[in-house]
Amino acid sequence: MKIEVIENKKDTLEFYIEGERHTLPNLLKERLAEKKEVEFVAYKLDHPIDTKSRIVLKAANPSKVLADTIKEIQTELTDFAKAFEKVK
Repeated sequence: MKIEVIENKKDTLEFYIEGERHTLPNLLKERLAEKKEVEFVAYKLDHPIDTKSRIVLKAANPSKVLADTIKEIQTELTDFAKAFEKVK
């Protein structure tokens, strides 16, 4: 997976996630939208057959909010994997 930053300002972070269409970008968008410090978050594909998604995040500190959200998702996925191993 490749990340390409398009814009990184004080209150705006815009970047591409190459190799992802909807699964990861939609998860990030949904989780980020739940955060009170997020003013705006969206993702889109620039073209219907693109294999990279563009994410736009507006917040007081978008890089920190994104990093914290990714850590939360990682923890949840680890917990899910452990729970799944128990029922195998």
